[in-house]
Amino acid sequence: MRTMTPEQRSNMMLRQPISRVIPRLAVPTIISMLISAIYNMADTFFVSQIGTSASGAVGVIFSAMAMIQAIAFTIGIGSGANVSRCLGAGDEEQARHYVTTGFVTAFLAGVVLGILGLSSIDWLVRFLGATETIAPYAKDYATYIFYAVPFVMCSFVMNNLLRFEGLALYGMVGMVSGGILNMVLDPILIFGCGLGTAGAAIATAVSQVVSFTILLLMTNLRPDAISIRVSDFRPTWKMYGQILYNGFPSLGRQGIASVSSIMLNTAAGVYGDAAIAAMSIVSRFVMFINSSVIGFGQGFQPVCGFCFGAGKYSRVRKAFWFCVKVSTVILLVLGCVALLGAEPIVTLFRRDDPEVIRIGTLALQLQLCTLPLWGYITMSNMFTQSIGYGVRATLISTARQGVFLIPALLVLPPAFGLLGIQAAQPVADALSFLFSLAVVSGILRQLKKTPDKEAPAGA
Repeated sequence: MRTMTPEQRSNMMLRQPISRVIPRLAVPTIISMLISAIYNMADTFFVSQIGTSASGAVGVIFSAMAMIQAIAFTIGIGSGANVSRCLGAGDEEQARHYVTTGFVTAFLAGVVLGILGLSSIDWLVRFLGATETIAPYAKDYATYIFYAVPFVMCSFVMNNLLRFEGLALYGMVGMVSGGILNMVLDPILIFGCGLGTAGAAIATAVSQVVSFTILLLMTNLRPDAISIRVSDFRPTWKMYGQILYNGFPSLGRQGIASVSSIMLNTAAGVYGDAAIAAMSIVSRFVMFINSSVIGFGQGFQPVCGFCFGAGKYSRVRKAFWFCVKVSTVILLVLGCVALLGAEPIVTLFRRDDPEVIRIGTLALQLQLCTLPLWGYITMSNMFTQSIGYGVRATLISTARQGVFLIPALLVLPPAFGLLGIQAAQPVADALSFLFSLAVVSGILRQLKKTPDKEAPAGA
């Protein structure tokens, strides 16, 4: 991996063809996202072989993991968005402060969350929607996850900081290494050592510590990356305000996703462990598909933030539409392929339970029908967040799994029973697309009317 000078970084972001720059930055993040999604599915797959209740436990604890990730992404993307704009404006010193502040804040927050989770684990698994039969498995799984929370949060933060610096390849190395290790350890600890669901959690915890170590080395030893230095930890209320303003859309998106996941587990629990397990399997598989688009969008974000900071508004618009077109095509192809094999996909996870297969197959088919809409929704969220439109970014980010999904979960199940649970997400997707279209159209028109800034002399 060759290093990149500030001049080379600026030339790549501001002058090289969009169709070459974004894929170059996106490929490492797509790989990272896919590996992360694969090892999440690996947990679900291997734990599902234990039984339906164990499979449901992974879905239940996913709500807590989503909240942990939400806080980590709030800090990581909030810091990273400011880093990319500072670098675009030529203020590297301020970028350094944001990098170290993001890392230290994530570690301290992780310690607090880990202690709180471990001290209230019995109450927590019940709150997350665990039934009597699922609760013991959920507790085993959650215990080791909470031990690793500080490392999980710092890994997400460092990965985001590196990609906002235009160094997504370094982040990919750390995330992929941990992901592959997790997939290797899962069967060994779950079946070979007889640890059951606890083995899956231990595998995840160990892999996150490994990812943390590699990412820290990449951040501090690569000369083109901004190092984490204690002397640069000089946070101010204004700095935290900027981090939260830019990162809040991530907190909104994943935080409210955690709330809706709890509601989904509670609503599905009325129909037994099979319904919870089926919706958990569908959620993990759909997340795997969507991870490719999120990864592509993460390749777009540093270009968007850098160009916006440099005043190259026409390039920002061009990058946005390029990503919308590419992501929509990707989702259309993946959705059609998955739709044809919906039942075999669900069967792969839980072949011994016909009820899980029946419920999961229809839920997956319905969600795949609105899959192509996610391209515009995802890029709209990435776009508004990267240019600092925090309020609108938060509204878009919370729409799909909150603003529209939560009411759908409250209205549709009482009216349509189990079908209402299966159809809630597709209905929310369609409404989110229309909402994103309305919000982003105005911003794009505004940017179109704003002339690009001239580059400084000698730039």
